[in-house]
Parts: sequence; C-alpha cells; structure tokens
Amino acid sequence: MLDVSQLRSGYGRIPILAGVSFSLGEGEMLGVLGHNGAGKTTLLKTIAGFIPVNGGSVKLCGSEMKAAAPHARARAGMGYVPQGRRIFPSLTVKENLEIAAARSRRAIGEVLELFPRITRLLDRKGGALSGGEQQLLALARCLCARPRVILLDEPTEGIQPSIIEEMIETLKNIRNSERLTVLLVEQNLECLTALTDRILVLNRGSIVKEMRGAEAHDREALAELMM
Repeated sequence: MLDVSQLRSGYGRIPILAGVSFSLGEGEMLGVLGHNGAGKTTLLKTIAGFIPVNGGSVKLCGSEMKAAAPHARARAGMGYVPQGRRIFPSLTVKENLEIAAARSRRAIGEVLELFPRITRLLDRKGGALSGGEQQLLALARCLCARPRVILLDEPTEGIQPSIIEEMIETLKNIRNSERLTVLLVEQNLECLTALTDRILVLNRGSIVKEMRGAEAHDREALAELMM
C-alpha cells in the first residue's frame, strides 16, 4: 500500500531526512518513534506532499507520488491528520465532516458509527471542543474522504488519559472495520505498542532500528538509540 524508498528531504538547504526506507501492507499499522527534531513530522509532511522530495520515492498502491501535489495524493487515497488537528474552529462538527464527505460522497453516518463521542456534539462549534474531542473530529474528518492510507502525527499529544484510551480503541476499530493502512508518529509508548505491528526508531533523519512488541518497553535501549 505504501512504499517509501531512500527518501530524502529538508527545508531549503537544510537536510532532515537522510534516506528513509520502509513498506506497509494493507491493514498494517506502523509506528514511528523518535525524540523532538528527529524528523518524524518532516517524514509525514514529505510523504503527504507538503515538503518537496529531494531524493528517493514515495509509492502509493504502486504509483509514484513524489512529484504529486498534496491534493492529488489525497485523491489517490492518502489521508493526513497533522499535529495540532487543524479543524475548522468556526464551523460545527457536522459542517467539518460535510466538507470532507462532499469530496467522496461518503455518508457521514458511516463514519460517526466509529465515533460515538462526537456524534453527540454535531451542532457544537469545533473551537468549543476539548483537545481530545478535536482530535477525534480530525480523525473522523479524514475518514470521510475514504483514504486507503492514513498518516497520523502525534494523535495523543496534549489530550487527557481517558480520551487517549478512547482514541486507541477507535483506531483499533477503524483498523478492523476499514482495513486501513496507518503510519503513526507517536511518543506515547503504550499507544504505540497497543496499536502497531512494528515500530521504527528515527534518529537524525535516519531509521536506526525496527522493533516489535516487548522491545519497545526497554526504555534504556530506546534512550541509547535516540541519543
């Protein structure tokens, strides 16, 4: 579904990614872990098309995307939920969803079945929601466009523990019901290990290790990898 090969990018003359490679199959959830400045958000923005590719390739379902604009990648089936949510705060929850659903003609009711919390908030303005509720709305809005691959950047950042648990259960349900492929950047180890099949450790723009399961709980080993 998603194949990234020797990906290099950065900001102007400042290189950030130094040849990142990985692949995800249908329905697979891959985690990315690293300290601040390791290149995690740059990786997602480059795959989504918001930062130019300086080298390597990004293939979605076998099609090369490295020169495609963000909207073209979205139409091809790539969904992106950025850090900070970026919902429309002056619009209601329902209006936020309608904007995304209009592009795919997907019934909003299908998506809301996965999000009981925001179903009760359809007439509330997005800016009046809590941080966790806004994150759930951002994810629901992404699903309205019928993506095949979702890029998620720090979905649990700054939200309360009860909604983190709800977010984990929601993502599990989405994975099971939608068979979506997910690339998840996350600092919360419990979230990563609960959801992902594999975890990549990113350090200074390069993948330094791939881990599974219990390996991710070895905090001393992780600290050494991310130095």
